[in-house]
Amino acid sequence: MDKNTFAPRPPMGWNSYDYYDTTVNEEQVKKNADAMARCLKPYGYEYIVVDIQWYAQGAGSQRDMFQYIPFSHLYMDEYCRLQPDPQRFPSAKGGKGFGPLADYVHGLGLKFGIHIMRGIPRAAAQQHMKILGRTETAADIADPSSICGWNPDMYGVREGEAGQAYYDSLLQLYASWGVDFIKCDDICNTNLYPHRPYSARHEVEMLHKAIERCGREIVLSLSPGPALLQEAAHYEQYANMWRITDDFWDNWPLLKDMFSRCEAWAPFVKQGCYPDCDMLPIGKVGKGFGHLRSSNFTRAEQRTMMTLWCLFGSPLMIGGELTLMNEQDLSLLTNERVLSMLDPAIVPRQLQRTEDVALWLGEEAGEGRRYLAMFNLSDREQKVAASGLWPGRHRLLELWTGEQRALLEGRIQEVIEPHACRVYQVVE
Repeated sequence: MDKNTFAPRPPMGWNSYDYYDTTVNEEQVKKNADAMARCLKPYGYEYIVVDIQWYAQGAGSQRDMFQYIPFSHLYMDEYCRLQPDPQRFPSAKGGKGFGPLADYVHGLGLKFGIHIMRGIPRAAAQQHMKILGRTETAADIADPSSICGWNPDMYGVREGEAGQAYYDSLLQLYASWGVDFIKCDDICNTNLYPHRPYSARHEVEMLHKAIERCGREIVLSLSPGPALLQEAAHYEQYANMWRITDDFWDNWPLLKDMFSRCEAWAPFVKQGCYPDCDMLPIGKVGKGFGHLRSSNFTRAEQRTMMTLWCLFGSPLMIGGELTLMNEQDLSLLTNERVLSMLDPAIVPRQLQRTEDVALWLGEEAGEGRRYLAMFNLSDREQKVAASGLWPGRHRLLELWTGEQRALLEGRIQEVIEPHACRVYQVVE
């Protein structure tokens, strides 16, 4: 199987983390899937992703002290493979795993995804549990010197046939459930080890090989960031997505910082391989973290975020609760003119970036589509100008407002409010 065919366009969907943290349950996943099928599916959104600790008993119950409860009970089968918490996911009882929930999502014409931590459960290693089809146990393949600095659930897996057999057994299970997307964490940048920030590269390769062997097309997304530019070729070879930032939230300095990250990663965007700007904190977020709120981003900032993500070619994973989206939220996510830029045929590049201004182009080969985005990164209204563009006279369509402007001899100037943007397509 060619992994680059698994995601011919940047994946679009919803992830439970920004709203639920570790607490999402089956009913909530179904309701968000229903909302996606009803409101977002026609625009290309299709993935429903259950994020972290779906296997942990009591996840989120001690949020005032721990995001991830140390030494909590993890549900797993006899071969060390984590299983959904049956209290939160009752259809998983009887060894059915996520199969019934995936069937529900597939029945809506959508795709189903899960978050995993790299490695093998520490509890499995301590109990010397079996590995499917091997004489070795979890203790033999677990590497206790390879851990996650922020989550206590797993040990890294040693490179070798037995470790590969464990990952193969995981993907066999996930394929039997109908999983279409895996977000693997503590693997893109193992930031507990600053002198070996890609210490889990062999586990990326084992996951990739296991996906090839499982017989199902499963998109592989690597977290957390920041991804390592010097490892770009490795990410491209073995994954479909990789995070170029740590967790992204509704904070203007984080959004402004994304312009330099996208500039660095733009040369590596191609079909089937997508540097990932992380989730879109649009709508209601933060409930599972104890801070339910509407996104802190202004409407102008949200347009800036959507414009950059789409023109750059990042996956679009919504973080807000879909059942609580209002018309303004949906209008940001379903602007077909803006979404048209989210196409691997559009080659992005940053023309200019200062402390106050960023200019981006997106161009299709030959006489194809052409886009210009102008960003005011400052805290004041200002004139933003672009020059040296396409010669001659052209008519431009602003993709958010529908307004038309003229491009004369490759130059345009706009007055743009703080943290806002204008994005144009050449229409003639």
